[in-house]
Amino acid sequence: MTLLSWITAFLLISTTAAYQEAKLDHFPENFVVAKPGDSVSLTCLTTTTGPVTWKLNNDESGFEDYMSKHGHILIVRDVEGPLLGEYSCWRGETKLSSTYLLQKTEEGEDIDSLFTCRAKSYDCNFSCRWTEDRHEAVRLGVGPDCTKGLPTCHWVSSSGQPNSEGFQFELTHTLSPFGEESTMLEVTAEAINDFVLLRRTKLFYLRDIVVPDSPRIVSFEVLQSKLNVSIEPPSSWSTPHSFFSLEHEIEYVLRDNGKTISSLSSLIPKKISMFRARSRDPLVSSPWSQWTPWKNVTH
Repeated sequence: MTLLSWITAFLLISTTAAYQEAKLDHFPENFVVAKPGDSVSLTCLTTTTGPVTWKLNNDESGFEDYMSKHGHILIVRDVEGPLLGEYSCWRGETKLSSTYLLQKTEEGEDIDSLFTCRAKSYDCNFSCRWTEDRHEAVRLGVGPDCTKGLPTCHWVSSSGQPNSEGFQFELTHTLSPFGEESTMLEVTAEAINDFVLLRRTKLFYLRDIVVPDSPRIVSFEVLQSKLNVSIEPPSSWSTPHSFFSLEHEIEYVLRDNGKTISSLSSLIPKKISMFRARSRDPLVSSPWSQWTPWKNVTH
């Protein structure tokens, strides 16, 4: 092996190690996304004149054979793993700007396996949960601007480390809750792992993600051989309730034999030991809410 080959191999190993050590746990202000094998142009964002020096992940040496400089523009050819990361331009000891070079993933992952969304009502708020745990940074955006990747997209970014259920996001939409729903929500997700960017868009109707909170058991009273249970929608449910109605299901345990029975009627047998309730939107057959805690019955 020639001296030049030894030097090239050493630089390859050193730069690859630096690439593996560098992690991106946020979305940088400036980044460019390229497919494997593409060529990209990076611009030093400065208003001053004069020559500049480029660094990749704070290292000046590396892959000069894959790069060419034209004034304040750096062209990177044949994009691949070791060429990804932060490209910063310097004049002397002053850092002028930086741009991250990310690689677009070609993986065809199922969008439903990446994140799920839920709305507690037909109001303008809903939440999404990113379920994949291998990404250091995730952000979600709502609407066609985000689908198209326009600068006008309002992104909601993950912060800190994900909890046991993944990254949580609180999002908003502008759909009217009173009209017939004909427009689908567009939620675009971007996620970064080792300088590789995953981008997916999910489309769905708001009604398909509505799951109400548990209802409120207001009271119950004896009516001859029955119990009349009064149930109200949760405080998070849309109003007026005369328009946004909920269907309630009551599950109760018979006192005599311990048998558990469910009923959609507010009138249930009097001789029970306990009961609980849950709700759903009957017009769209939404998933049921979580059950309320068991309520003991003594009389």
